Amino acid sequence: MNHLENQNTDTEGINGSQLKDSALSNLKYGIVGIFFGIIFVKAEIISWYRIQEMFQLQSFFMYGVIGSAVVVGIISVQLIKRFNIKTIQGEKIEIQPKTFNKGQIYGGLMFGFGWVLTGACPGPLFAQIGTVVTVIVVTLVSAIAGTWFYGLIKDKLPH
Repeated sequence: MNHLENQNTDTEGINGSQLKDSALSNLKYGIVGIFFGIIFVKAEIISWYRIQEMFQLQSFFMYGVIGSAVVVGIISVQLIKRFNIKTIQGEKIEIQPKTFNKGQIYGGLMFGFGWVLTGACPGPLFAQIGTVVTVIVVTLVSAIAGTWFYGLIKDKLPH
């Protein structure tokens, strides 16, 4: 008897991310990730120079990309709410209200400073590594270490 047979088979209330996907199922995420990585590279979204232009207010390009993503996100959330769209597994999508706290300011500043210094944010790190910009491995290891450290001290931080 495997561990899944010991568990209650009622999955109501379980987030889809808590369900185990098969290796074949995970392949689709890898393909989508590679596709987005190629788009990021071709569009120069992962370019250190483009990111520095943005932070030095020399170019609108990255602000346009980020702004477009925000608009698409807003429209998508509104469509999900208005038409009660469900996940592929048929689960209801629940968007929880967000509350503001001062820790978000500190976290945002730390994220922004890291982005300025390294020219990388978490999403494109793998695309940058895929383009053989191997120095980004240092940034990836630092991001993982920072995430681990946050997990270690999160209960002591202002949330």
